[in-house]
Amino acid sequence: MDKSQYFYRTVIFTRKAGIVALADINNPTESTKLEEWFGVVISLADGKHTLQELTDYMAQQYQQKPERLDDTLESVIERLIESKMLKLSDKAVELPYYLAAPIEQLDIDKAEKLIIEDGYTVH
Repeated sequence: MDKSQYFYRTVIFTRKAGIVALADINNPTESTKLEEWFGVVISLADGKHTLQELTDYMAQQYQQKPERLDDTLESVIERLIESKMLKLSDKAVELPYYLAAPIEQLDIDKAEKLIIEDGYTVH
């Protein structure tokens, strides 16, 4: 995996009490909890950081880097790409308003309007 690539989310998410979940803009009170590793990657997938930066950041979260951290992250990234919740790019990506922050930080009316204008569909 080319760790110089930037990674970005393609889904709307929520982060409450440290738990990351997929959110439905049409029903903001409903969410689908993500497995912890998936949630961490989705919440960090802002399009402004590379996979190497993700790996470095995650390694810093431990006093001693776990032996299989790189393999775990690569597996999580591959699965998120397969499920179309994550994409990779050779260049930094500016996320649209409705993907740039957790749903609780969005103006829902503005997000819904921009989703329609952009033709965004849930992947």
